[in-house]
Amino acid sequence: MRILVLGAGGFIGRHIVSELLAGGHMPVGAVRRPDNFASVFPGVEAVACDLARDVSAADWLKRLKDIDAVVNAAGVLTGADMEAVHVTAPRALYEACATRGVKRVVLISAISARPDVDTDYARAKLAGEQLLRDGSLDWTILRPSLIVAKGSYGGTSLLRGLAGFPLFMPLAGDGDFPFSPLHAQDLARAVRIVCEEGRFIHQVLEPAGPEIIPLRDLLARYRSWLGFKPASFFSIPLAVMRLLARLGDRIGGGPISSNTLAQLIAGNAGDGRRFANQIGFAPRSLAAAMMAEPAEAQDRWHARLFFLAPVLKFALAAMWLVSGLVGLFSGFPLVQEALAALGLGQSFVLPVVLLTCLIDLAIAVLILSGRETTALQVAVIVFYTLALTVARPALWLDPLGPLLKNLPILGAVLCYGAIRTPR
Repeated sequence: MRILVLGAGGFIGRHIVSELLAGGHMPVGAVRRPDNFASVFPGVEAVACDLARDVSAADWLKRLKDIDAVVNAAGVLTGADMEAVHVTAPRALYEACATRGVKRVVLISAISARPDVDTDYARAKLAGEQLLRDGSLDWTILRPSLIVAKGSYGGTSLLRGLAGFPLFMPLAGDGDFPFSPLHAQDLARAVRIVCEEGRFIHQVLEPAGPEIIPLRDLLARYRSWLGFKPASFFSIPLAVMRLLARLGDRIGGGPISSNTLAQLIAGNAGDGRRFANQIGFAPRSLAAAMMAEPAEAQDRWHARLFFLAPVLKFALAAMWLVSGLVGLFSGFPLVQEALAALGLGQSFVLPVVLLTCLIDLAIAVLILSGRETTALQVAVIVFYTLALTVARPALWLDPLGPLLKNLPILGAVLCYGAIRTPR
């Protein structure tokens, strides 16, 4: 079958594409960046799409040519595109499917997308499920529990970050929130089977692993898997966690948000035995998955860097922000002296101060907005360093190291550029 896979470039989507290929099918990735997808899956067809914008049936008709089935594995946990990604664009897609005669649709939802979970994510997921149920297509909805794999993204990355915390492991509340971890490859296998077998039409399945594990034990297992020494738990009251989550909502790009916390404590356990009987195979346990895929150095780096990435982000943003503001109020003497050493007149002082300060402030804003700024930061730091080296070479011998500090700052910029994207 030719199967269009929405979210094919994501954590779950890539496992689905791999499984479909292994099963002899022809997946077609619907992704934002087909070139990036092609580098991961050479020779696999891909079409460009943006679920935040492709919200009419006409946007999808060409993409559905010669397609036999659709797997919708796209989703976002936070952001302004929530409604578009989970409801508006899928509605347009399903209308186009009906027009094109593509009857088979499999939707990947979430076990914690329930009416009692009061988040925009849960509401959007449920609305997306309902519009598919109300249509004329041959649908199947999968609501998986926590998905684990050798790699990680989202909630599983957060768990690894908590497990890899130095000295102790932060724990939300009492840590009794239950999970039924399911390996991503087993979920992908279930998706393939559901696509192939008509007995799953108009059914809702809850893919789950064979164990129910509380958060506390889950973190302990991950810490052991990572190879770190055992550590005590540090329980953080849920009231404090909610405050931290709201702070994460405000600043954006933090390791935790209100949605992340709500989904974490909502309960993510399923009936693994029932699912195994329904799907026809027994998913592996977390222990078996960890034993088959032992942690490597990069897994330990990722766990330890998970909370350092946002720290580095805001540290760099603060540096540029303060540099710009301080320069506006007290940078004139230094600029005046440097320009004089370069043989430039006083008429250049004000423009240079304003330009450099505006550049610094703009970089701070770009960093906070999540934009890629590595090349820009490196270029500006190198330019400032070279200019001051020519104008005031004695600064290299200053005991406070105003120029020497640029070297570790460059290292920090390059490190953040390497780890800034979670995918």
